[in-house]
Amino acid sequence: MIAQNAKIDFNLLIALDALLEEESVTAAADRLGLSGPAMSRALGRIRRTLGDPVLVRAGRHMVPTPRALEIKAEVRQLVEAAYGVLAPSAPADPAQLNRIFTLNASDLFVTALGPALVARVAREAPGVALRFLGESHVDLPLLRDGVADVELGMIDRPEPEIRTERLFDDRAVAVVRAGHPLTTRPLTARRFAAAPHLSFSRRGRLAGPIDTALAELGLRRRVIATVPTVAAALMMVRDSDAVGMAAERVAASMVRGLGLCTLPIPLDLPPMAMAMAWHPRQEADPGHRWLRGVVRETVTAAVA
Repeated sequence: MIAQNAKIDFNLLIALDALLEEESVTAAADRLGLSGPAMSRALGRIRRTLGDPVLVRAGRHMVPTPRALEIKAEVRQLVEAAYGVLAPSAPADPAQLNRIFTLNASDLFVTALGPALVARVAREAPGVALRFLGESHVDLPLLRDGVADVELGMIDRPEPEIRTERLFDDRAVAVVRAGHPLTTRPLTARRFAAAPHLSFSRRGRLAGPIDTALAELGLRRRVIATVPTVAAALMMVRDSDAVGMAAERVAASMVRGLGLCTLPIPLDLPPMAMAMAWHPRQEADPGHRWLRGVVRETVTAAVA
């Protein structure tokens, strides 16, 4: 609890946030619409308050101190929370929204659900644009850092505060080209393991739950390649005898479109829980609530 006689200027948080983001007094002043001398004075007050120089000169640039790096994320969250309290709420009517929503999802989700989602958003909220992030953002705290508004897929977030909503359960199926030898008779675990496999992994992993399940049966598969996207994996499966894997319900339209066949995997594999996740700072935002509803209804219709 802060003592009543404590003299803390909360405007310094805004200045500190700008300084830590820009790492430049001049750029921070431009960002906040202040003069250079005013921002320099604010930096001096911040240094006295924290007992730390915060930014120090290194050649022609300024670099943050260890203390500044330590508090940077917390300062950003405090400033966002303050803006959330003071800023006007987004219009309840989506037709009046004018903003960009950023979604982090695998290429499979974007390919399977993107067209319907984009079409509905364009119809209901012409002032809204959707930005889908690329696959290079794997393992980054995008929701916590405010880089993404929503994440879709198999959510395994290390941040305990992240909100998640389970949308549906899917299962892994084997995907092969039409006329593949594995389609001629019922698939056994041994025949499945003996085939060449093509693995999809955004992290470049060669092993996963399938290999664990095979090992319990004393079997081992041969992975001939791993690719970073499901689309690339399915295209390669189409033109080879390799066996790929996909989520049955999400990938259904893509599999059909490529003329591929799916086969049940003869292993005891865990279900694939597909979910939507967001940061709690956006929990009550009307625009974000509308987006979550649109995503929820689009996904439900797509996998029904």
